[in-house]
Amino acid sequence: MIKMVMALRHGRLPRTLHVDEPSSHVDWSAGAVELLTGEQDWPETGRPRRAGVSSFGISGTNAHVIIEEGPRQDAAAPGADPDVVVPLVLSARGGGALRAQAGRVHDFLVERPETPITDVGYSLTRRGLFENRAVVVARDRAGLLAALADFAAGGDAPDVVKGVASSGGSGDVVFVFPGQGTQWVGMAAELLESSPVFASRMAEC
Repeated sequence: MIKMVMALRHGRLPRTLHVDEPSSHVDWSAGAVELLTGEQDWPETGRPRRAGVSSFGISGTNAHVIIEEGPRQDAAAPGADPDVVVPLVLSARGGGALRAQAGRVHDFLVERPETPITDVGYSLTRRGLFENRAVVVARDRAGLLAALADFAAGGDAPDVVKGVASSGGSGDVVFVFPGQGTQWVGMAAELLESSPVFASRMAEC
């Protein structure tokens, strides 16, 4: 599977491994099936490339998998902020220190407009957690800067969720950082439309 995923990525078919000569149990003269004795380009045809994988090692006996390349996406410009909500996690010892940190993050973003807010958000999750915490959320960079500035100045911006570890926090918003790295935006959208069981469980949650 990994080999075929890489073949899809690079548009090139790898040669057949561990085969000295074609099997005599297959009629190679019929159809267009052949062993690849060397690497071969996998040309664009206007349709998604697909690869069939037959294996005894995938979830039981004789499992078969069809892999299809996904739609091509244009890479975002370097430094561009994605159209997603990015949480900035703040943590400090004391309310004053928490607001001071918000001010430092605000100044950092203003002085470095080329730095993606996703990078800043990730870096903040790697810091140690202290008693006083806050999460700043906004749809875009301007919203984040406004919320950070307001919170640093002593305000209570609606885009800032505050909590104190010893009291269990406050508010009705929960941010979960599972650390698995396998999630992507919209990954459940198709399941919501195609699976009534999944949709009902999501609605229940």
